[in-house]
Amino acid sequence: MNDPELKYYLRLIKDLAGHFGSNTEIVVHDLRSKDPEHSIVAIENGHITGRKVGDGPSHVVLDAIRAGDNMEDRLSYLTKTEDGKILKSSTICLRDSDGAAIGLLGINTDITLTMAMEQYLHQFHMTDTPDSEPEQITTNVSDLLETLIRKSIDLIGKPASLMSKDEKIKAIRFLNDSGAFLITKSGPKVCSVFGISKYTLYSYLDEAKSDSQPV
Repeated sequence: MNDPELKYYLRLIKDLAGHFGSNTEIVVHDLRSKDPEHSIVAIENGHITGRKVGDGPSHVVLDAIRAGDNMEDRLSYLTKTEDGKILKSSTICLRDSDGAAIGLLGINTDITLTMAMEQYLHQFHMTDTPDSEPEQITTNVSDLLETLIRKSIDLIGKPASLMSKDEKIKAIRFLNDSGAFLITKSGPKVCSVFGISKYTLYSYLDEAKSDSQPV
């Protein structure tokens, strides 16, 4: 790289480092260097990888050197440092006005801590019933009854008006097993929702209680 190009990239990576913060390393490799073993000509936050100006290339840089002008950008891939840091990395080709590759801009963000936090949160959120819907906390028995009736309808998977007798019995069995009929005046509400009489409700309850089939 010539001096104007280098000065531009020095300013660019300083600004980028200011934007991303101290957990992101910004590095420029000179692909026109006569000494490819010392390709780094500018770097910010080198503490991430322990590198400095004058250090050599990674295998990504070597691949780019081999590819020449045909190299392509690589975005958002994972890398790892010698001391075990996990980095989210991107490598962007720098080209001159003729489109020739003159360098590489590397962005390496240390995500070790966030990955550990993600794993912790995943374990913290695990429950004994991972596939179940969260239980709704109601503030009164009327809301509770509404919730249980809605669950009984969801169990069948169709509106109460379209349910067969057996499906209504299954729904009422769920309500009985859930304690819905311990709620005062639950019977009339259930009769209204399922379009049945009080006598039919008692009949369905008897069948539900005698039926050993699980809900």
